[in-house]
Amino acid sequence: MTTHHASEFDRDAALTTARILLEIKAVNFRPEEPYTLTSGWKSPVYIDCRKIISYPRARTRICDLGVEKINRAVGFETIESIAGGETAGIPFAAWISDRMNLPMAYVRKKAKGFGRNALIEGDVPVGRETLLVEDLTTDGASKIRFAEALREAGAKCAHTFVVFYYGVFPGSFEQMKAMDLSLHHLATWWDVLEVCRERDYFPEASLSGVRKFLEDPVAWSRAHGGVGSLEEALAFKGKGG
Repeated sequence: MTTHHASEFDRDAALTTARILLEIKAVNFRPEEPYTLTSGWKSPVYIDCRKIISYPRARTRICDLGVEKINRAVGFETIESIAGGETAGIPFAAWISDRMNLPMAYVRKKAKGFGRNALIEGDVPVGRETLLVEDLTTDGASKIRFAEALREAGAKCAHTFVVFYYGVFPGSFEQMKAMDLSLHHLATWWDVLEVCRERDYFPEASLSGVRKFLEDPVAWSRAHGGVGSLEEALAFKGKGG
């Protein structure tokens, strides 16, 4: 189960974000027909944070909460540059860099194959403490790759921020910690389930199926044809999954 929120702000931010995601129908429950996530995990739940870009008031609130979270967790003058992960992280990086009055670049998943063959677009933040921004994370695998690309280009990258963290797959925090990468997020699936108790967003049968997944996501994924470990997820992504 998810860890306890560290502060009253964290809890309020988590539940506010979860309510917004439910209101704009970015939350999808489908236990009877599982989703295959980009990391190869099978999941009865799917979050579409890309929908946030279509709702100005929702995205304003979420980005404001994100900046407050970053300032509280990292510091007001620590971050010197923002980098978005291609592609969903780019708009969030732009909004956050604007609020923090910081330069921005973005990191490609793969080099272009022509020109400078660069993984990073914009001015490379050489020597700058750079915050990696994406919309969400499942197991942290893509964050590690993006952070490695930034570091290889000469940037410092000790922190990554996402709107939504699945909060259930094994080894994500540990893997990122081993890479000296700290993950900061607003909401998890446990927060979504808590908000679902306030209002009938989904049938109880669907919520029950989701709880079973959250209690043992590895076994649930393996039983439904998905990967069954972080190593398998990294291999799946390496194959272009």
